[in-house]
Amino acid sequence: MFIFPLFVLSLLIHPCYPRISEAQQTISSNENHIKVADEKETRAKHVTMPQIVVTATRTETPSREVGSSISVVTEKEIEASQIKSVFEALQGLPGLDTVRSGGPGGNSSIKIRGGETKHTLVLIDGIEANDPISNDRNFNFSGLSVENIERIEVLRGPQSTLYGSDAIAGVINIITKKGEGPLQFRLSNEMGSFGSYNGEARVTHGTDLVNYSVGVSRFYTDGISAARKEDGNPERDGYDNFSASARIGITPSEDFSVDLFLRHIDAEGDLDNFGGSGGDDVNYVFDTRQTFFKLQPKLSLFNQKWEQKLSFSCSSYERNYTDQTDPDHPFDRSYRTFESELLKFDWQHDLKLSEGHTLTIGLIDYEEEKGESVEYWWTAFDPNGSNSSLDNKTIRTMGYFLQDQINLNDRFYVTLGARIDDNKRFGSEDTYRVTSAYFLNQSGTKLKGSYGTGFKAPSIYQFYSPYGNPDLKPEKSTGWDLGIEQPILKDRIIADATYFYNEFKDMITFDWSTSAYKNIDEAQTQGLEFTLSIQPKDDLYISAGYTYTDTEDLSTHDSLLHRARNRFKINLGYHFLENGTVNVDLIHVGRRFDNDYSTWPATRIILGDYTLVNLASSYDISKTFQIFGRIENLFDIQYEEIKGYGTPGFSLFAGFKIMI
Repeated sequence: MFIFPLFVLSLLIHPCYPRISEAQQTISSNENHIKVADEKETRAKHVTMPQIVVTATRTETPSREVGSSISVVTEKEIEASQIKSVFEALQGLPGLDTVRSGGPGGNSSIKIRGGETKHTLVLIDGIEANDPISNDRNFNFSGLSVENIERIEVLRGPQSTLYGSDAIAGVINIITKKGEGPLQFRLSNEMGSFGSYNGEARVTHGTDLVNYSVGVSRFYTDGISAARKEDGNPERDGYDNFSASARIGITPSEDFSVDLFLRHIDAEGDLDNFGGSGGDDVNYVFDTRQTFFKLQPKLSLFNQKWEQKLSFSCSSYERNYTDQTDPDHPFDRSYRTFESELLKFDWQHDLKLSEGHTLTIGLIDYEEEKGESVEYWWTAFDPNGSNSSLDNKTIRTMGYFLQDQINLNDRFYVTLGARIDDNKRFGSEDTYRVTSAYFLNQSGTKLKGSYGTGFKAPSIYQFYSPYGNPDLKPEKSTGWDLGIEQPILKDRIIADATYFYNEFKDMITFDWSTSAYKNIDEAQTQGLEFTLSIQPKDDLYISAGYTYTDTEDLSTHDSLLHRARNRFKINLGYHFLENGTVNVDLIHVGRRFDNDYSTWPATRIILGDYTLVNLASSYDISKTFQIFGRIENLFDIQYEEIKGYGTPGFSLFAGFKIMI
């Protein structure tokens, strides 16, 4: 209760005063108009600019100073490829395995450096988005559109030092666009294969006092069959998604600001019986609602040498699944509903002790997760039904962290961090992390590396469900990487290679012999990430990324499921006739192991490799009107991401965009 009065007292130390005069506002407005006028000219050009990231250190840091392995997907890259979901935007990134169960709306998961889906912490504007009531507290990317997104930062390696539980393999942070410049409005409409429609609208505006960016989108499709059509499943499974997002900020003085972030997703769709292995199920449907909210006042004191961020955030989920009987399933029906909420409060202090020396203190990092579920099944073998419900349960965790960033002569950067998390359910966990980056000035070579530990707390479901185990311990990880980055020909070519190694211990798995969760698995992953970007001319840009991943379940010595040993992506972007762009993506996924659940016990199989080619093009008819189109799976390749699930074939989409 004493935290908020202390923050208010800090405000009184440095009173708010008007930031700029009316004349300065006029100058700023004129500069924004010039910026907008120049934007068309530079839209398709790849310009080397100092890139700022926040996920690696929880502070705004130039990417060149970061020793951790981090990738950034920008708004321009998303627009060039005409990607419509965050899941698609992340496909092909170094170190990532992306897997979706069927078409749009199907469960979409991402694994970083061979870890499990549950080992990735997902943030939306810094708001923890992992669902507390999901079996292992993971995040499903199926409903997350790219509307109103400025960039996506992907941080690889254990990150529990800054983010606590769930960040055991890495962090994905989706950052909403900030309103800038004069009032702008954008409307986009697209139609295409499978009876698909996608519409987006966004309005942005920003002055030195107030800024806002508000967007809405609607996507629906008749879809494909979630169960693989080639296995005799013709029924299409549709999907409908409405999303809204907002980022609103007020800056009454040079040293004080308040930001509000909001994102809401409302989606519904069709599923098939037992995923892909059970075939078509015409009455199996779901609906889900997700809301993410954050209020963050920020205060700078003593000539911006002491910055405080006080954050209040809330994530809420509601998921419902209903399966009625039908001629093909006359006895099987079920009803399941899951509700959860995650409340979080943190107070972060950034102290600039000297030039090139920043100390970050997480004085408070408190979270409270709640969840409940109701699950009923009726089958021919159990006509009276069975119940597997979970009453409302709560888990609370308090964390404290310390991080020191040191810059030595603008060529050697070191970050040291440590953290303590105290959980009333399983006790305390200590984690730490160290990263470094060193530049060889003559050649421009960057040497980088990191070493850290992580932990993953058992979920509410794993603790308290009928299959739960009150004696579960947290999962733990240790990971390190070493890399080199080399610019060539004045940054026209940039090559980056990184070797990584991870160990996972006390992994929680469902034990079929006891019908309960247990700490029984250990795993090891290692590999190589390689990226290459080439810009031979201002209007031509080529990038390539390759990942080699070797995984091993240390108890069975088998490779882990759904991890491709070889995976790469090549992207080519070309700007033509001043107003046109062409973008080509080639994505290759190597062979993976999977389980075939059409037999019992499940049979271990190998899924074949595949290569997809996607094309996208746009042309500006005028400064305010653009037409665009794209082709996905150009060569109509048949492939499987998960055994028994369908994937889209050749797809064609086209639309227009109005920008005012």
